[in-house]
Amino acid sequence: MSGVWYDRTAYKNAGELVFGSALRPLEFSNGMTIGGGLVHPEINFTLPSMSITADTMEEVRRQYREMTNDVCQRAVDLMLPGLVVEIELLPPLTLEPTWGEDVTKVVKEVLTDFEGRHQLTSLLRVTPVDIREGNVEHMWRGRQWDTLMDSFQRCAAAGADLLAIESVGGKHLHDDAVMYGDLTKSLFALSAVGCRDMGVLWKEISAAARDNNCIASGDTACGFANTAMVLADRGYVSKAFAAVVRVISAVRSLVAYEQGAVGPHKDCGYEGVYIKAITGTPISMEGRSSACAHLSTVGNIAGAAADLWSNESVENVKLLSAMAPVVSMEQLVYDCRLFNTATKRGEQLRLRELLTESDSHLDPQAYVLRPDVVIELSQEIVKGATHIQRARIAAERTIAVLRRAVKDGSLVMNEREQKYLDLMEGQLSAMEESEEAFVQRMLAENTTGDFDPQKYDL
Repeated sequence: MSGVWYDRTAYKNAGELVFGSALRPLEFSNGMTIGGGLVHPEINFTLPSMSITADTMEEVRRQYREMTNDVCQRAVDLMLPGLVVEIELLPPLTLEPTWGEDVTKVVKEVLTDFEGRHQLTSLLRVTPVDIREGNVEHMWRGRQWDTLMDSFQRCAAAGADLLAIESVGGKHLHDDAVMYGDLTKSLFALSAVGCRDMGVLWKEISAAARDNNCIASGDTACGFANTAMVLADRGYVSKAFAAVVRVISAVRSLVAYEQGAVGPHKDCGYEGVYIKAITGTPISMEGRSSACAHLSTVGNIAGAAADLWSNESVENVKLLSAMAPVVSMEQLVYDCRLFNTATKRGEQLRLRELLTESDSHLDPQAYVLRPDVVIELSQEIVKGATHIQRARIAAERTIAVLRRAVKDGSLVMNEREQKYLDLMEGQLSAMEESEEAFVQRMLAENTTGDFDPQKYDL
């Protein structure tokens, strides 16, 4: 697997890792810059519950046109200078690439119209869904792979400025790891399997972006770390386990940048702050503004280093004030005004500190998003010579950092959660020193169920 290998972090100290500013900002021909000093809103909306068929595509296009028009009008009303719109294609819109192409065209037409009439600068991020999950014949060849690649090419040609995906390589294996609290299986799924898949996938996505003069933005560990986060919030798995998985997942998400992605990292990957620390690229984050999609314990701290601020996603349903996408748009605008006013007044670090301190002591998942912790762990992660080494370093060092935080009183963890630190440490100590031996054992132990090593040429 060829590509860039990050052996040092772009950021050297936590004081530089702030919202709205990235060491490698992205500048676009319409004058919009991400990571150049301002935090911009990234609005994401989707259809209400409905069937998507050839017979309903006219209604699908109408709804996307209406949603885009309404959020843009609210942005104009609130004097917003620019925004990013993300369309996460639903499975039928990816399985039928021409349908996803149609939606991309519709949304882009509205954005272009508002830019011309109201000088509302905008970018469009399109995220095909990873249709390879499930009964796929092979992850990198065959009908599902070809369809997914066709979707990227068509959406890029139809007007997408940014390409992204929430890929699922190794997810079935990782789902088992989460349910049983098996950290070594999680590590294997994210590094040995997930990184392998990411290497092939993002080489092709980056090529599609180059072919169509757009940007390969990034991937997320949504299906991995966010699954653990949501289950931890409901009390089904340990919060400490979910926090360690989050940091390990950064190793997997980093592969997109090794293979040509340049950002902004996608919103629902909270590990994006590690990507920013290591690569210097801008990131999209979501916190309290994403409660319409899922609950979390990182509602404020998620904004500490955000360059785009997202609502995750919301259905086009009527609320008391307006349609839900319009409501989300307004919430994002006011949050971004606060970010940007703090920067203008020279109080960027003060606001970042408040966002950080309000969450970080209450939950290990928030603690590992602290800028100082992110820099410390990132500097350790990049010392690894392989993806598996990096994942192991991430796990070991995160456990050590959480222990230290509990000891010095900067993190509150009950006895049950602290016992999981012991359990995870024991699992890691039982790992083989030889990567080859570790991989062979994990393959031998996981030959049944939904995970098929042959789909990854393992």
